[in-house]
Amino acid sequence: MKSLSIYGKEDMKLVDVPTPEPKEGQVRVAIKYVGICGSDIHYYFNGANGEYVVREPLSPGHELSGVVDLDPSGQFAAGTPVTIHPAHFGHSLPGIEDRPHLWPGGDYLGSASTWPHTQGGAKEFIIVDKDMIRVLPEGLPVRRAALSEPLSVALHALNRAHGVKGQRILVSGAGPIGLLVLAAAKSAGAASVAASDVLPGPLSRAKALGADAVFQVSEEKLPDEAFDIVFECSGVPAAISPLFKAVRKAGTIVQVGMLPDEARPVNLAAMVSKEIDVRGSFRFYNEIDDAVVMLAEHPEIEKVITHEVPVNEAVKAFEIARNSEESGKVLIAF
Repeated sequence: MKSLSIYGKEDMKLVDVPTPEPKEGQVRVAIKYVGICGSDIHYYFNGANGEYVVREPLSPGHELSGVVDLDPSGQFAAGTPVTIHPAHFGHSLPGIEDRPHLWPGGDYLGSASTWPHTQGGAKEFIIVDKDMIRVLPEGLPVRRAALSEPLSVALHALNRAHGVKGQRILVSGAGPIGLLVLAAAKSAGAASVAASDVLPGPLSRAKALGADAVFQVSEEKLPDEAFDIVFECSGVPAAISPLFKAVRKAGTIVQVGMLPDEARPVNLAAMVSKEIDVRGSFRFYNEIDDAVVMLAEHPEIEKVITHEVPVNEAVKAFEIARNSEESGKVLIAF
């Protein structure tokens, strides 16, 4: 079978590897689509994602959809359309018993954080544990289902805000995750959803998804105290300080975008004077079950996908995905 592997910085090859055989409790899935995530981009262009360095060939990809190829138990028929929950959870600790995604000792598909690396799904076939399978509801095409994992991240962010119904929302950063937060907030009954970005391309995609207002922050200021909840999705430290002015007194800021693991200046004075709640949001637990339902009921969310590139042009796909002015979510097609 064909497998896409990253060997180091800007070194990626499509190689032939043996087709794996599922063991008891496992299922073999034929992958149809793989979404390119920010972590995949870092692994390819930098040879590392933060402190996690590619030390052996790494197959990227944790945003997956496809069809069941072989289930030895017979529970899932061949051809069943599915997406995959990409996490194994570790062991519980006091205080986080209800947050398995924070437990130590787990792993995530397509990650160099473990040794050996946890291989991802950018390949013709992948073996996964049976409990990682999510059968697609009727009406959800396999292509759209590739958004299940990133939409789960967005839904978890909404849960961290304790809901958005009737609230005035700002999404800072209109990349793929920001767009999915926007779509999820609209679906969840937010009173209004605005988006901000430094580039016009992402903002045009936000408008197409139904943003009530957009702000190009390289050209204009955000309005003061105009939002109840702000979702920071860019992961750019310089974008954070203005949000403390934009959110109302006693409002909430949810940090969704991954930030660099180093000291950066942020003006927190308003956090005290306005009693602003600041919350982190990391991956997700079981929100993928809600994500597949939402994707089936809201076909317009597929607008987040801007490019579909065949796997034999994967380098081109990564170059497109890195250009946030040109692209939203980029899919690799098998």
